[in-house]
Amino acid sequence: MSKPDRMSPLARVLAMIWLVLVLLLAWHQAGFWRGNRIDTDIMALLPSSERTATADRVLRQLAEDVSREVIVLVGAPDWQAARTAADGIQAVTARHPELLKPVDKIGAFDFDAALAFYRPWRGSMLTDAQRAQLTHADPAALAQQALTRLYQISSGSALTGWTADPLGLWQDWWLARADVTRVRERDGLASFSADGMQWILLTYHIGKPAFSVSGDTDYSDLLAAAEASARRTNDKVRVVSAGIPLHAEAAAARASVEINVIGLGSLAAVLLLVWLAFRSLRPIVLVALSLAIGTAAAISVTAVVFDRVHLITLVFGASLVGVAEDYGIHYFVTRQADSTRSPAHTMRFLLPGMALALSTSVVAYLALGVAPFPGLRQMALFSAVGLAAAFLTVVLWFPLLDRGSLRPTRMSAWLARGLARWPRARLDRPSLLVAAGLAVFIVGGLLQVRVVDDVRQLQNSPAPLVEAQRTVGRLLGSPSPTQFLLVRGDTPDQVLAREEAAKAALKGLIAQGRLDGVIALSEWVPSAARQRADATLTSGLEDQVRERVAKALHATRAPVPVGNASTDHVLTLSTWLAQPVSAALRHLWLGREGGQSGPYASVVLLRGLADPAAARAVQAAVASSPGVEWVDRVEDLTGLLHHYRVLMSWLLLAGAVAVAALLAWRYGIASWRALVPTLLAGLCSVALLGWLHVPVQLFPVLALALLLGVGVDYGIFLLEHPGDGVSWSAIVLGAASTLLAFGLLALSSTPALHAFGITMLAGVGAVWVLSPWFRP
Repeated sequence: MSKPDRMSPLARVLAMIWLVLVLLLAWHQAGFWRGNRIDTDIMALLPSSERTATADRVLRQLAEDVSREVIVLVGAPDWQAARTAADGIQAVTARHPELLKPVDKIGAFDFDAALAFYRPWRGSMLTDAQRAQLTHADPAALAQQALTRLYQISSGSALTGWTADPLGLWQDWWLARADVTRVRERDGLASFSADGMQWILLTYHIGKPAFSVSGDTDYSDLLAAAEASARRTNDKVRVVSAGIPLHAEAAAARASVEINVIGLGSLAAVLLLVWLAFRSLRPIVLVALSLAIGTAAAISVTAVVFDRVHLITLVFGASLVGVAEDYGIHYFVTRQADSTRSPAHTMRFLLPGMALALSTSVVAYLALGVAPFPGLRQMALFSAVGLAAAFLTVVLWFPLLDRGSLRPTRMSAWLARGLARWPRARLDRPSLLVAAGLAVFIVGGLLQVRVVDDVRQLQNSPAPLVEAQRTVGRLLGSPSPTQFLLVRGDTPDQVLAREEAAKAALKGLIAQGRLDGVIALSEWVPSAARQRADATLTSGLEDQVRERVAKALHATRAPVPVGNASTDHVLTLSTWLAQPVSAALRHLWLGREGGQSGPYASVVLLRGLADPAAARAVQAAVASSPGVEWVDRVEDLTGLLHHYRVLMSWLLLAGAVAVAALLAWRYGIASWRALVPTLLAGLCSVALLGWLHVPVQLFPVLALALLLGVGVDYGIFLLEHPGDGVSWSAIVLGAASTLLAFGLLALSSTPALHAFGITMLAGVGAVWVLSPWFRP
C-alpha cells in the first residue's frame, strides 16, 4: 500500500499509549470486582442540600446499626406452638452460622450495670405521670402507701431498698423505659403479643455481604427453608422475615438478571447484526473488543470518581452496548462498500464524522447530569466514558488489527437498497392516512398521561419483602426512619430541653391514640432544669415520708442513703454517651452540625405514625416549638423530583429551540426535515407511556433529552448524504442495535429505568421510521 495509506507514527504511538491504559484498566477491574464496591442504597442516588444533609446523615446513622441485621418473627396462637416453631427455625439456621449468626439483644443489655450507673441520679428521674402525681400529692397519703409497701415485703421495690426509694418511684420509671418496646423476655426468648398471637423475635447478623455479583440468594433460601421447617407440623404458624440485607440481596439478584438480559442480550443482538451484515468473524471480534473496553473503562472511571458504583448505574449502563457499537459498525460498513481503501485511509475518511457523532452523544448523555442527582451523574459519567473508550479503541486499534477485505453480503446489499424503497411524506391519500393515525395515537395517549413524582419509583424491592417490612414495623411498633423530629440547640442541654417541649406538644396526639409515643434522648437524660426540679420535688416529699413513717414505727428517722441525687448534681449528656448504657440510643445524638461552629442536634423518633393525617398533625403540633423541625424525607425527595422534572422539561424545550436554530443555520428551510421526526418521536414515546399507563416522572423527561441529542442525528445524516445507500446501511444497523439495547432496558424491574427504557424504545423506533419519511 502507498505511504499515505499507512498509519502515521503518531497514530502508532497513540495506539501503544492506549494499550498501556487498557492494561491498567484490566488491573483496576480485577481489584474492583474483588472488593465490595457496589452500592445498593437507594438514598445514595438522591440529591442532598444544606437542609437535607442532616436528614440524610440521620438516615445513614439509623440504617447503620441494622444494615447487617435480619429479623425473623415467629407467631402462633399459643406460646408452646410459637416456641416449637422458633426451635425449628433456629435448628435450620444453626447449620449455616457463616450466613446467619444469632444475636441475643436482651441478654446483651446489662441491666445491673444500668442500675448502678443511674443510682446517683435516682431522685432526679421521674416520668410525666409521677411528676403530675407528686406535684399535688398529700404527704400523709404517700406515707401510708410507703408503710403498706414496707409491711408487704413481697410488693416492695425490687430495684432498691425502701430507705433509698421510700416513694417507690424508681421501678415505675424503669417500666416506663421498657414500654418503648413491646418486646419482653419470656423463657429466655424475646417475645410479645399482637394480632391475637404469641410472637417470638429472632435476630441475626449476616455473615457475608448481601450483595453478590452472581445474584445468589443465600439468605432468602435459608430463611425459606427455616420457615418450611417451622410450619411443617403446624400450618397456623406464621413467619415474617425482614431486614435491609434481604432487600439488598433481592436487588442484587434482580440486577444480576437484568445486567445479563440487557447487557449480554444487547451484546448478542449487536454481534448477530454484525455477522448478518458482514459474514466475517473479524468484525465481530473487534466490535466486541471495543464494547468490552468501553464498559470496563466506564466502570473503573465511575468507581474512581464516586468511590462506589451503584447497582442501578450498572443496569442502566448495560444499555451502553447498543450505542457504543456504532463506531465499529460505521467503520466496517465503509470498508465493505469500498475495498480499495486501506484501513488507515478509511479511518481518516470517517474520523471527522465519527468525532462529531461522539461529541453529540456525549453531550446528550452528560445532559443527564445537569440535575444534581448523584445517581444521574453516575449514569451520565458511566455512559460518556464508555462511549469515549469504545471510540478510542475503534480509532486507534482497528486500522492496526483489521487485515483483509470484506465482501458485500446479501443483507448489506438489501439495506443499501432499502432507502430508495422507503416512502416519502407527500400530500397524497396514504400519507394523510398515516398522519391521521399518528395524530390519533399521540393525542389519545397524551390524554391518558399521569405524572407521578414519587421517590418510591426508584425502589424495586419485591412486593412481598416490602409488605413483610411493614408487617414487622407494625407488630414491633418500630418508628419510621424517614419521618422524625430534628431538634437543634446552642448547647446539648438546650437540645434536651427542646426535646421535652416537643414531647409536651405531642401529648394530645398520644392521648388520642394517633401516636404511640416517642423515642428520645431526654427520656434517658432529662435536661438539667428538669432534673433539678424533679430532685427538689422528690427530696422534699421523701423527707416528709421518712419522718412520718419513723413516727408511725416509733423509730429513729431513717437516714438518707449516701449517693442520692441533689439539686446541684445532674446527669449530663456527655457522661451518659460515654457509658455502655447509651449504646442502643447513641445514634440519636448528632453532635454539632456543620463543624465546630454549628448548633448541636438530636433526633426524636415517633412510634406508631402510620396515618398521613397523623403525620400532618405532628407537624402542626411542633410548628411553634423553637429549634424543632419536622422531617419527612420521602416527601422532601418527592418534591425535589417534581422540581427537577419541571426544570428539565423547560431545559428540554430550550434545547429543542437551540437545535432548531442550529439546523436552520446549517440547512435553511430544509431544517424541518431533520427536526420534525425527532419531535414527533418524542410525542409518540410520551403517548405510549399514556397508553401503557406508565407514570411520567423525571426519568422519561431525561430520556427525551437524550432522544433529542441522538435522534436528530438520523435526519442530519440523511440531509448530509441524500440518497446514500451505504450511509443508510450504517444508520439502520446502528439504530437497530440502539433500539435493542434500550428496548431491553424497558424490561428492568426498577420503575424509573422501565419508564426510561420504554421512552427510548418508542422514541428511537419512531425517529428511525419517520426520518426517511421526511427525507428530501
